[in-house]
Amino acid sequence: MSTALPVGRTAHVTVPASSANLGPGFDTLGLAVSLYDHVDVEVTECGLEVTVEGQGAGEVPLDERHLVVRAVRAGLNAAGVTAPGLKVTCRNSIPQSRGLGSSASAAVAGVAAANGLAGFVLDDAAVVQLASDFEGHPDNAAASVLGSAIVGWTEVPVDGTTKPQYRAVQIPADARIRATALVPDFRASTQAVRRVLPSDVTHMDARFNVSRCAVMTVAIQHHPELLWEGTRDRLHQPYRADVLPVTAEWVNRLRNRGWPAYLSGAGPTVMVLSTEPVDPQILDQARADGLAVHELEVAGPVEVTVD
Repeated sequence: MSTALPVGRTAHVTVPASSANLGPGFDTLGLAVSLYDHVDVEVTECGLEVTVEGQGAGEVPLDERHLVVRAVRAGLNAAGVTAPGLKVTCRNSIPQSRGLGSSASAAVAGVAAANGLAGFVLDDAAVVQLASDFEGHPDNAAASVLGSAIVGWTEVPVDGTTKPQYRAVQIPADARIRATALVPDFRASTQAVRRVLPSDVTHMDARFNVSRCAVMTVAIQHHPELLWEGTRDRLHQPYRADVLPVTAEWVNRLRNRGWPAYLSGAGPTVMVLSTEPVDPQILDQARADGLAVHELEVAGPVEVTVD
């Protein structure tokens, strides 16, 4: 039997954005970055009230369809508690549908808030599982849950009778690494961008990406001098270039000048990982071309406080 939460209990969540793939680690590597959404979830006597400020305001549904609300419901159910009513307040800074994990951050915020309201009965693995369920892969969600860099994978039961299991482990990023996001002023649908990917790739390209994914896990932990080589990819970025021409142009422009740039998630954001600030002249040109520039740090895990 579920336990009813007391009216007035409130969870305050700060959840970081994330960058997925990091070049070669398609649906596998992720990194939390210091751009945050803030979500408050209060238990009320009845009903549902949703408020959204900042990114997504006036665009997202303010009812049970809202992703944070759906994630809160999933978290409460998993924790074995109920809430007679909810007041959800979202103050969003993460650009939506830009390749910075906004949907995953919303799912993580909702599940983490529910976990806090229930007394933190769910461990990190359960939060990763519940949040990744909304995404279908754990790279973004796990980065926002665990912080720093992560390696994630999906275990699909062979009998098909149970849900996929989403797993992840944190790998500590070298403290010298910083992230610079160049964000174009248009959105990209993850599903639409996935449709351009081929069903098969050559053994040579697969071998190339296996090696560079291994290089990337070493580069991000201990050898940032290998970040340029570690962010090389042949599995998804070349195929997405035609549908994301602005992104492809900027990735190539930066890489040709020696900067470890890659397509962040499904785009259109261009991410640079480096130990030195990106040349200000390059950033000024990006701004002149209409890209928003965010100079970021590697972020820690989602944070939850309850009162």
